[in-house]
Amino acid sequence: MHSGFRWRKGATGTAARGNGQGQRIVWSRTLAAKREKPLHSTHLRFMPAAPRGGVLHCFLLDCSGSMLAAQQLALAKGLLVALFDEASKTRAQAALVCFGGSGVELRFGPAVPRWWNERWLQPLGGGGGTPLAAGVRHAAQLLERAARCSPLQQRWLWVLTDGRSGEVPVRPGEVDQVVFVDFERGAIRLGRCEQLAQAWGAMYLKPEELVG
Repeated sequence: MHSGFRWRKGATGTAARGNGQGQRIVWSRTLAAKREKPLHSTHLRFMPAAPRGGVLHCFLLDCSGSMLAAQQLALAKGLLVALFDEASKTRAQAALVCFGGSGVELRFGPAVPRWWNERWLQPLGGGGGTPLAAGVRHAAQLLERAARCSPLQQRWLWVLTDGRSGEVPVRPGEVDQVVFVDFERGAIRLGRCEQLAQAWGAMYLKPEELVG
């Protein structure tokens, strides 16, 4: 990856647990629990048994001017490549929705990812605005359609943004887990990603908690 963004450990691994049967470790959640502490068995997070209806990961990516100016979009690309790879290995479906400028576009899926296309991260035209609410609505509609087609499917929404928006969107209803990945940088921070994560009851992470 030319972005310089690397997964700290393998996206997944196996470990013996209790009954001696191997279970897959979810390193993204394990590293988030560990933070800066030495790795301990209590930090390990295991992948639950696959839901009967499978899993859908919907990635909502901020392609606004602030993400481009601070080079955070390149950082987000590396994370997305790793997450798409993890979805492919587990045969989970993925969808990529990009928002920025004056628009929102579905760039991939929902489908099991088999490749990565650089064109998916092309900036959206129309200026440097951050139409976060429009992006969330688009993702919500995608998740609602998925819920109608596959009621037993487990649905995740990943929001990758620097939070440079004054909008306060409503949490989508047809989602089992929401993860905010906060790309905000600089001396003066608004902290809106963390605020939204708290309001939505979502998991809140920073990119460095997932990678090294």
